[in-house]
Amino acid sequence: MVYHQYSFLLALSLALVSHAYFINIDASSEECFFEEVVKDTSLTLTFEVAEGGFLDIDVNVMGPHGESLWSKERESNGKFTIKANADGAYKYCFGNKMSSMTPKMVMFTMETGEKHVILEDEGKDGDESHNKLAQAVRSLSEALLGVKHEQEFMEVRERVHRSINDNTNSRVVLWAFFEALVLVAMVLGQIYYLKRFFEVRRVI
Repeated sequence: MVYHQYSFLLALSLALVSHAYFINIDASSEECFFEEVVKDTSLTLTFEVAEGGFLDIDVNVMGPHGESLWSKERESNGKFTIKANADGAYKYCFGNKMSSMTPKMVMFTMETGEKHVILEDEGKDGDESHNKLAQAVRSLSEALLGVKHEQEFMEVRERVHRSINDNTNSRVVLWAFFEALVLVAMVLGQIYYLKRFFEVRRVI
């Protein structure tokens, strides 16, 4: 029983190798990160621009030998998954070089899986049903992690949309106020003009 519990906890911990970050990227700059990965391990990068400019960013993922594995320009969000073909440090960069003044805020997660691990007691055959149950626990853990990350990204999207709505409402209010001022100025100007037009001048 202790062996089974240990295996379940191991499967759960291996399925939850993930990191989530918020970063600020200054104008005309680039931020890079490294993830140490072993061969045949899955690697998933998910990102979304939360604030700044047109909500776009350049993304580049490179392998341990500097080869480009995935590259996108002016993306607002995206997801990239690969299976590592070699051991080493995988590099992923977010570039804001297209902007000369506006910084960007990016939320991203880097998920790394692990090789499938099967534990067996010495002198006993592998328990097939136990292995299936451990795999089910691992799959459930990965699904829960995916739901958690999706909720985080939905919160970012909601904040972005709320910010856009607030900015739009502010501009509408300012424009309405400006139109009211123009209307009052036109009314006062017409009153003044009509008063001067019908004014009777006395000649001394």
